[in-house]
Amino acid sequence: MKTMMMITVAVLLTMTMAKSDEKTNTITEVATNVVAVPGKVKDHLTNEWQDIKEYQANSWAETKQRWPWNKIFKTEEKND
Repeated sequence: MKTMMMITVAVLLTMTMAKSDEKTNTITEVATNVVAVPGKVKDHLTNEWQDIKEYQANSWAETKQRWPWNKIFKTEEKND
C-alpha cells in the first residue's frame, strides 16, 4: 500500500513539473479578462435568447403545418 502511494505521489509530481512550462498571466491580463466577463456573459445570453426564439418560431411553424388544427377546433356547421 505504501509503495502504491509513493508511486502515485511520484507520478503527480512529474505531472506538475511538466505543467510548469505553461505561460503565466500577469495581473493586468487577469484584470482585463475579469473586466471583460460581464460583456461576454451579456453577449452569450443575448445569442442564446435569439437562438431560442428562432427555434421556437421554427418549431411552432412546423407543428402548425403537421397538426390538423382546423379539424380539432372546427365548429360544426348548422344546416338549416
